[in-house]
Amino acid sequence: MADSQAPMVRRKRKKVLVDYLVLFRWIPAIFIALPISALIYFCIYVGGIWSATKSEKRRQIEHEENVKKVVQRLKQRDPKKDGLVCTARKPWVVVGMRNVDYKRARRFEVDLSAFNNILEIDTEKMVAKVEPLVSMGQMTKVTCPMNLSLAVAPEFDDLTVGGLINSYGISGSSHIYGLFSDTVVAMEVVLADGRVVRATKDNEHSDLFYAMPWSQGTIGFLVSAEIKLIPIKEYMRLTYTPVRGTLKEIAQAYADSFVPKDGDSAKVPDFVEGMVYSSSEGVMMTGVYATEEEAKKKGNKINRVGWWFKPWFYQYAETALKRGEFVEYIPTREYYHRHTRSLYWEAKLIIPFGDQFWFRFLLGWLMPPKISLLKITQGEAIRNYYHDNHVIQDVLVPLHKVSNVLEFAHRELEVYPVWLCPHRLYKLPVKTMVHPEAGFEQHGRQGDTSYAQMFTDVGFYYAPGAALRGEEFNGAEAVHKLEQWLIANHGYQAQYAVSELSEKEFWRMFDGSHYEHCRRKYNAVGTFMSNYYKSKKGKKTEKEVLQAEAEAAIHDAADADAE
Repeated sequence: MADSQAPMVRRKRKKVLVDYLVLFRWIPAIFIALPISALIYFCIYVGGIWSATKSEKRRQIEHEENVKKVVQRLKQRDPKKDGLVCTARKPWVVVGMRNVDYKRARRFEVDLSAFNNILEIDTEKMVAKVEPLVSMGQMTKVTCPMNLSLAVAPEFDDLTVGGLINSYGISGSSHIYGLFSDTVVAMEVVLADGRVVRATKDNEHSDLFYAMPWSQGTIGFLVSAEIKLIPIKEYMRLTYTPVRGTLKEIAQAYADSFVPKDGDSAKVPDFVEGMVYSSSEGVMMTGVYATEEEAKKKGNKINRVGWWFKPWFYQYAETALKRGEFVEYIPTREYYHRHTRSLYWEAKLIIPFGDQFWFRFLLGWLMPPKISLLKITQGEAIRNYYHDNHVIQDVLVPLHKVSNVLEFAHRELEVYPVWLCPHRLYKLPVKTMVHPEAGFEQHGRQGDTSYAQMFTDVGFYYAPGAALRGEEFNGAEAVHKLEQWLIANHGYQAQYAVSELSEKEFWRMFDGSHYEHCRRKYNAVGTFMSNYYKSKKGKKTEKEVLQAEAEAAIHDAADADAE
């Protein structure tokens, strides 16, 4: 069966009570989630102002005091009586659809809620030292007025430094700088035994430095990070280019948008993003930093996409399919957070009329609702419904496989729009959980270099076509097929998403050799839950987790004896 084959026709599904609960989910979203979210955002805003009034010295002193509290708390744990260590954050307070079910078993909590300060902006070294709960909204608010930015600044305001390092993070500049973790200069980590170490790529803890990304905090607690800054300008000069054709032709146009065929590096844009709206249409966007003086020249159009009443960005970009190619200037910070108000396009499912002008004008300033609050309002029945009739997945695939995954997803998922964002995957001194294809540098493929392979994040965030038409759709089965495709094609699944992988399949997708080495070396086994069990769908009993840890410890001991 060819990947380009049309989606199968499915039987109509009978409506049940949960269909109507989902249909009217906008009621709690508007009357509960939006106002409470606004209050939370206001508190975060005030907290940011309060933090900014403190001197760097004072913030560093508070940081050191908080680190000591974490160390003291870890030393209070009795391994024979207490559960595995995890943060004290509530199970629903995560940016992602996967509920943190492992916290429902007995556990030993460590409070990291105080680690939300920007500790230092070093304009000489071009490094920002920040705590793990600092959000992208906080960072851009501080750095953009200085004409500085994190080298990789992911789009959502709520995404935190800790989550972006321990899991993964990407933005439109990743085709130049790689994933968020690739821009980290140093990490301060509290280990299971209470030691506090600073890990860099070339010190005695370099193995830990390379093991932390994608580990989901299962090796130690990240308590601060030093991250690369880059100079920026006040505006983004954005070019919208419509593309029509087959999915293969759309994928090629996407690659051509940021990899010049003549190899001229001067033509590489600062930002890249693609959106595929159907199996035959897409819009590619390339951005180049521009000064305020240039943006305000006569004849240039400035679009302040951050205003609450403006059209949602993905819908505005789609107008290029009718208008043809056009160029405009967007204030840089507003461009960075262009998808926040509409949660990419997920908000359309939550509040179906949220994109209408009257709603944007009256209540658009309250958007978006916090994802954590939406989880509270959904309940178990709605949550299970979304597992079967909804897809939220980010998959990372080699650039030369983008057309293949688009064709596969069109047949199996039929989810549109699809988000495309390129990123380099570096060839590192050690084999980390995610790594380039073996021998990629010998093929000379588009976008690849001798030191990095070009990958693409392909994002699926919507209801499948079958579900929208009222047909039967098995979301778990479809996602599992996608995961099998990824394993066969050297792709990776973002761990924030709901996974259907078995443990064996998980470690076929991700390389666990270096990760497991560091878990043993830094005494994480028996203290922190392993990565797979933290990612696994469904509730984890304490017995299940401890049994898995015990089996891992026996296996490790056998390996040590053999050596």
